Amino acid sequence: MHTRIWVTVKPRAKIEAVTQIAAGEYRVSVHASPQNGKANQAIIELLARHFCVPKSAIKIVRGHSARKKQISIG
Repeated sequence: MHTRIWVTVKPRAKIEAVTQIAAGEYRVSVHASPQNGKANQAIIELLARHFCVPKSAIKIVRGHSARKKQISIG
């Protein structure tokens, strides 16, 4: 079963964190810059640790180059 959530990304943050804003909506802060997909990779790694799933279970469905992304987990 796949769960879909919305994520608002804050790249180049001082502290990496995952914060739940509302049901199905999170704010993710990562150290990485948004160049060459580095921030997207950091988001996947951070969400995998947060939800205790393998990195292969996290997929970016929409918003690859936007701050607001739809993520599929599972």
